[in-house]
Amino acid sequence: MRELSSLDATAQAELVRTGAATPLELVDAAIARIERHDPELHAVIVRLFEQARETARGMRAADAPFRGVPILVKDLLATVAGAPYAGGLRLLKDAGYRARHDSYLVARLRKAGFVIVGKSNCSELGIVPTTEPVAWGPTRNPWNAGHSTGGSSGGSAAAVAAGLVPVAHANDGGGSIRIPASCCGLVGLKPSRGRTSLGPDAGDVMGGLVNEGVVARSVRDTAALLDLLAGAEAGDPYTAPPPARPFAAEVGAPVERLRVGFATRYVTPAGQLAEIHPECHAAVTATARLLADLGHVVEEVELPALHRPEYVARFLAVWSAGVAADLDALEPLVRRKLTADDVEPLTWALYQMGRAVTAPAYLAAWRWLQATARALAAAWTTMDVWLTPTITQPPPPLGFYASAPGNPLEGIFKAAGIVPFTAPFNVTGQPAISLPVHVAAGNLPVGVQLVGAYAREDLLLRLAAQLEAARPFTHAATRSP
Repeated sequence: MRELSSLDATAQAELVRTGAATPLELVDAAIARIERHDPELHAVIVRLFEQARETARGMRAADAPFRGVPILVKDLLATVAGAPYAGGLRLLKDAGYRARHDSYLVARLRKAGFVIVGKSNCSELGIVPTTEPVAWGPTRNPWNAGHSTGGSSGGSAAAVAAGLVPVAHANDGGGSIRIPASCCGLVGLKPSRGRTSLGPDAGDVMGGLVNEGVVARSVRDTAALLDLLAGAEAGDPYTAPPPARPFAAEVGAPVERLRVGFATRYVTPAGQLAEIHPECHAAVTATARLLADLGHVVEEVELPALHRPEYVARFLAVWSAGVAADLDALEPLVRRKLTADDVEPLTWALYQMGRAVTAPAYLAAWRWLQATARALAAAWTTMDVWLTPTITQPPPPLGFYASAPGNPLEGIFKAAGIVPFTAPFNVTGQPAISLPVHVAAGNLPVGVQLVGAYAREDLLLRLAAQLEAARPFTHAATRSP
């Protein structure tokens, strides 16, 4: 049997189905890997080992497709009944807060046979695209320990990249699935708005910016998990149109000749048009050449709507209002008013900014963003897929997003220069997937992003699988003994 750390979730499930391994053996092996490697990585902040072993022992032969496969749940939004929940906040960690119920996503994972072995680290409230919260300390990149895992789902990404678990829960409000997937050499799909449920605790988050999903080692796992997680639950405010067939059926299916645009330039927070880092440029252009070799029509396509200098300010108006609402919702849990000492300086600065956004200003920001979204989405009438870097540079060093004393918003503006290609598609609601196609100097993974029209995850998965087959992905866990 191959080393379990090199197998994706589909392959591990097959071991159980054929009798080559038991659920308990898979879970025990994952626990052993976490105990051995996580002291260095610091990806798993809550260990649920005994509960996981008990669940695995009680599993019997069933139709559950991922029976016994270990998984981590990110410590943000999704909740595990009885387990600690902090959302990256020292405040909730110190209060010892525990979730009262499984979120719908977690319930679906359990029904599919996954065994939750722990919870993964994230940035405070998922605000910055790295995973270095004061509450838990930084998660280290398994490719290069001095560099960021990306965020906010960096704990999940580091654990999957290192082979601790084959797949892990993640969510994305501005790139938080795709960014860590790029930084850790994984596949990360942000589904279409409304594809997965945020219930029962939320209908949508920040007006629909946030989506639930996973980070994975393979396209086939990404498709299979989307099949499990997709679909409305009772009371959801809206849902994406169902696919014509299961998403898993797209993996390996013939790919029609597609019109693919690509871009390598972006607008900085200062409003200047800039080229991406040379390593990211190499990743995009190499992928464009491969797509052309596979028979697709590939050409450079600029989207002027992305170059509007007002974009960052409008997005921050919505985002900061969401941060303010999130912090206000904590006060009943801790039974007191929050102060600046309860959260990180950037979080408090965004809280204050959000409290200053009036209701008309909030709606005006969304109106502007929706008009921009229409201008963006119109481009998909003349192309099928847009190819971009996932982020504008390789994974930065740990500490890159830190703000100087007296300038708490510095970190968020640094982030704006790194993620100009991810956050717009949280606004439009379009699906986007990051694929691990390149390794830069310093052993740093670099991903590219494919963006499809709304509700066209099927097309993205079909094309992603074609690229994976043509040039198989390399993972951190298989690069070292």
